[in-house]
Amino acid sequence: MGLTSGVPAAGADGTAAVLAVDAGNSKTDVAVVAGDGRVLATARGGGFRPPAVGVETAVDTLAEAVARACRTAGVHAVEQVSACLANADLPVEEEQLAAALTARGWGARVEVRNDTFAILRAGVDEPRGVAVVCGAGINCVGMRPDGRTARFPALGRISGDWGGGWGLAEEALWFAARAEDGRGEPTALSRTLPAHFGLGSMYALIEALHLGRVPAGRRHELTPVLFTTASAGDPVARAVVDRLAEEVVTMAAVALTRLDLLDEETPVVLGGGVLAAGHAQLDGRVRELLAVRAPKATARVVTAPPVLGAALLGLDGVRAGPEALDRVRAHFTTAAEAAATGERARTR
Repeated sequence: MGLTSGVPAAGADGTAAVLAVDAGNSKTDVAVVAGDGRVLATARGGGFRPPAVGVETAVDTLAEAVARACRTAGVHAVEQVSACLANADLPVEEEQLAAALTARGWGARVEVRNDTFAILRAGVDEPRGVAVVCGAGINCVGMRPDGRTARFPALGRISGDWGGGWGLAEEALWFAARAEDGRGEPTALSRTLPAHFGLGSMYALIEALHLGRVPAGRRHELTPVLFTTASAGDPVARAVVDRLAEEVVTMAAVALTRLDLLDEETPVVLGGGVLAAGHAQLDGRVRELLAVRAPKATARVVTAPPVLGAALLGLDGVRAGPEALDRVRAHFTTAAEAAATGERARTR
């Protein structure tokens, strides 16, 4: 689908628009935003997984959601495409994906960033600060208004990472297995992890995972069990949670140092399912360590949808005024609050 027609995307008053894309492994959110910050249309699509399906097939998934949003908005071209994409972990990958999106003709300018930048921008009032995101994996980025950024490869253990939901589940399994067979110290994890799947021992869980009776994709379910076990006072589980807090603060402090922000009042945005879940031990330890390592930093948890960050970055790119930034933020904040209210009503 091509959108370029020689004119900027416009609403009824002709204002230029931004095409904002936040694409994660499981879903994609798209928004068409006018230059004055009005959200003209939104759409949701499937996950974005170029390592699994190839770049062009992954971009086809984006194209379907982009087409729906642009039809609804009545838009034929955009001034700025702001795409925050999962799996854009290295600058060379960002360049490759930017070329693929540019070839689709979606806008006059295309800027691709790792999706962690969307979470950061959603959580700050200006493009200045650091974000640490802990969901399935863990990542950290930072930015300054002058365009300087700090980032990590975030490719797992080969790039020095530790943590993330998958990593925590693996760590919990390791300690629980060794506790049961005597190689490690006792921990309640040897009971709570298999009990989650209705099994009576770690041996039974190991066998079920190895033989596929418990699908490997369900291992992430053990991360909340780890936190519950830690909350109950288990020393081993608590040590794993404390190690995650140390890793979060280490990444944040390094990013702040790289950006010369360590000695300035700077927001540190915490996002992703693990950090936004409100685990008291983790949250408290992160703030305690941050006060020592970066005393002028202020931790805040972001719950706004990441597509807001992609939209704000796009509006930054077209030099939109503060009123436009406030308008788009208000739109997505209100939408998020309405969704949360609806979810609470459904679960009562």
